[in-house]
Amino acid sequence: MESGKIDSWQDTYCPYCGVGCGLRVGIRDGKVAKVRGNPGHPSSLGDLCLKPIHLPGALDTPDRIREPLMRMNGAGSDAHSAKGSLRKVTWDKATTYIASNLKRIVQRHGPDAVAFYGSGQFTTEDYYVANKLLKGFIGTNNFDANSRLCMASAVAGYVSALGSDGPPPAYEDIDHADCFLLIGANMADCHPVLFNRIKRRKKRDPDNVKVIVVDPRETRTAAIADLFLPIRPGSDVVLLNGMMKILVSQGKIDRAFIAEHTNGFDELMEATRQVSTAAAAKVCGISEGDLIQAARRFGEARGALSFWSMGLNQSVNGVAKNQAVINLHLATGQIGKEGSGPFSLTGQPNAMGGREAGGLSHLLPGYRTVANADHRQQVERVWGLPEDSISDKPGLAAVDMFEAAARGEVKAMWIMCTNPVVSMPNLDAVEKAMEKLELLVVTDAYHPTDTTRYAHVLLPAAQWSERDGVMTNSERRITYLPRMVDPVGQAKPDWRIIADVGAAMGFSHAFPYASSEDVFSEFTQLTRGRVCDYSGVSVRRLQAEGPLQWPIPDDDHPGTARLYAGLHGRQSLPPGDKMEGDRKVLPVETVSAGREGEAKVFATADGRATFHTPEFVAPAELPNRKFPLLLTTGRLRNQWHTMTRTGKSESLLKGAREPFLEIHPVDAVRRQIETGDVVEVRSRRGKVWATARVTESIREGACFMPFHWGRMAGRFSAANNLTVSAVDPISKEPELKACAVEVRLRPGYEGVRASKLYQRLAKAVRG
Repeated sequence: MESGKIDSWQDTYCPYCGVGCGLRVGIRDGKVAKVRGNPGHPSSLGDLCLKPIHLPGALDTPDRIREPLMRMNGAGSDAHSAKGSLRKVTWDKATTYIASNLKRIVQRHGPDAVAFYGSGQFTTEDYYVANKLLKGFIGTNNFDANSRLCMASAVAGYVSALGSDGPPPAYEDIDHADCFLLIGANMADCHPVLFNRIKRRKKRDPDNVKVIVVDPRETRTAAIADLFLPIRPGSDVVLLNGMMKILVSQGKIDRAFIAEHTNGFDELMEATRQVSTAAAAKVCGISEGDLIQAARRFGEARGALSFWSMGLNQSVNGVAKNQAVINLHLATGQIGKEGSGPFSLTGQPNAMGGREAGGLSHLLPGYRTVANADHRQQVERVWGLPEDSISDKPGLAAVDMFEAAARGEVKAMWIMCTNPVVSMPNLDAVEKAMEKLELLVVTDAYHPTDTTRYAHVLLPAAQWSERDGVMTNSERRITYLPRMVDPVGQAKPDWRIIADVGAAMGFSHAFPYASSEDVFSEFTQLTRGRVCDYSGVSVRRLQAEGPLQWPIPDDDHPGTARLYAGLHGRQSLPPGDKMEGDRKVLPVETVSAGREGEAKVFATADGRATFHTPEFVAPAELPNRKFPLLLTTGRLRNQWHTMTRTGKSESLLKGAREPFLEIHPVDAVRRQIETGDVVEVRSRRGKVWATARVTESIREGACFMPFHWGRMAGRFSAANNLTVSAVDPISKEPELKACAVEVRLRPGYEGVRASKLYQRLAKAVRG
């Protein structure tokens, strides 16, 4: 956009990762013209990565969807046939068509033949209205989101160990910790603003602040590590159990804390007693000395802070990995106090808000579950439903949802604000599901994407800057996003589109909202008294005071930086009392009688946290003679998910314009592969062509590929052509971090390779 005077500046929130950075946005001539960091936002303090800086050029582009589109031959037809081309229609026609077909499918096949697939880029209001329509009024719990691919294992880990979801620490704890365990989280690329804060903390006190990085790849994150542990992919539980055994044997646990606040420690000790630390180190592929050093540094820390992300969560053993990290904090008492705690990092800007709004197929708003009869009744009362209206059966999780569609069991699907035909594992199965559906509605800002190409009805969404609403970041901080510019064309906010369809289905009484503020006000009622209490929050308060951290149980509550602060010698206070200046330590609703004479701090039946005994489960696919390498996938610093926005920036594309594969020199030599060669990567499900990068930063026997590219970039460009659909049995999160592959020069590339070799030899002779 041309330079010129900015008409106004507005404060808002970044639409990319779960760090939740504050932005200052300059508006000129009704368009977003400039983006800066907002020094007043407490989560980011003015820091910013490159991605949001390039937002202005990605907003009003030729591929924006500007009006509703439908295939004139109707739902259930071949999405790629010439007569099925998309045509412009009115909103009334599109809304009526969707409503009538959803009603038809429910009448013929039952409500479970309908499914919604949403997004961690939703506002909380979007999540809430979608859940209300599907779970409350259509009558199925088949609402899931791409957050299932992100943090479902962390949710299950927190709930099983602490009694409730919700990361206990805050970002400000970084400034007080003296030991950081970064495991399965390439923060330098995926959460760069938080990584910069850790770097600053390390720089201030380099002799006393220690950083442990655990990753099969030596990433930019590992560059600041005092101890780098390049473990074998999938061996995290063995490492963490080994650390636990060392902590116990060397007396570096808090036995008083364990006795007063936990259950299950003896059972964990019995299990870990059976495995030697030498054997654990061997399984992980590291030295026993490094394993011992990692445990000592954690156990001797005044404040130990653990960060993890997809490297732990995206696994068939993801919940156990989360439990194993939390075990370390419970054993050492490193939770609920300054500079400490187990901290899962979400991958998307409102994945936390989605958890709070019930945005997974087993959840209801306010950290409730569909399996709990009391929870269902509480939600039914707010939604004005008869008792037993909400099904007690968890809906289909993401992978199950697409597999059910491929089998013909799910007849209608509505996909909103996400691109699963790139991001889901095993893309052949996902494409089969798309082709099988009788009705596929896609709501998006851009077309074409790999997913919109299959839509029978395509609806234009107002995206970031064109809608208002609320989002929650990884530290439980709620930020209001104002509408700053008019939507492109006829685009509408997702919650408005969903509410209009609900009204067209005959439920207008349940969706009377005139604004997103109306939606938010109803949602906050369902958080009252819950761990994620929003009842002291309103849109007007957020506008006046800025971002706030839940729980916030009343109007004058300043927010809660740290959960479980009552664990360390403090009792919770009744409403109105204060501690630590003007900050209440705990909301009163989270504390009640536990065992006789004890204060209940954790949201469990007896107020105590639970140690689990996590067992090592190998990846679903292990290397064999035919597929001897283990592939892991991930993100790049300057790209975001499937690149529908960041892929439009020439500056952000400079680091990688096409798929690449990192491979260790030993594995490359065995295959006669050099950097720059075009290779073919094969798994049991498909193949990918990529440019080889031979590097020692990846373990021998493993390789790495980013997942940003889909099949629109080339039939064999998508990393998820290769990945496996296996999921964690508890969290249902898929194993996107490990699958068995083989790598070879791409067939037909040998001639190009020979030509390159000739050119190098000729240059050497001339030289």
